[in-house]
Amino acid sequence: MAAQMAADMATVSMTVNGKPITATIDPRTLLVQLLRENLRLTGTHVGCDTSQCGACVVHVDGRAIKSCTSLAASCEGAHVTTIEGLAVGGKLHPMQQAFQDNHGLQCGFCTPGMIMTAIDMVNRKGSSLDEHTIREELEGNICRCTGYHNIVKSVAQGAREMAALPKAAE
Repeated sequence: MAAQMAADMATVSMTVNGKPITATIDPRTLLVQLLRENLRLTGTHVGCDTSQCGACVVHVDGRAIKSCTSLAASCEGAHVTTIEGLAVGGKLHPMQQAFQDNHGLQCGFCTPGMIMTAIDMVNRKGSSLDEHTIREELEGNICRCTGYHNIVKSVAQGAREMAALPKAAE
């Protein structure tokens, strides 16, 4: 039985927050499970398990994805960034700082996914974002605490501040 279980395992290698990792996992392991359970990167949250809420958003090769419906094995060789990988040298990423400055959170459960989605939004759409665009782009992220007003303010400020960053820092 143990030999059969070992045969059913897969090895996956990727770079997570700048560090190379290799893990032996069940091929059905979701990326969010690998991050939270194997790597103990618990900033990525599981809110719905159906890709509806956005609490699990991470970046894979620079693009935002919902990790609760992505197989870890599909990320072989990829560069994955989680909320824990944004701050550099103890300094928050501009989008993280903007959420703090504007109180773009209440309970904080959705905040990592919101921030990861917002950074992807700026990378795709640029830093001149109007309120309608921000709200439309955040449609796949649910906050059950707020009316989104401070979240939208946070994203707008973060976008402006990201415009001043060197491209590699985003």
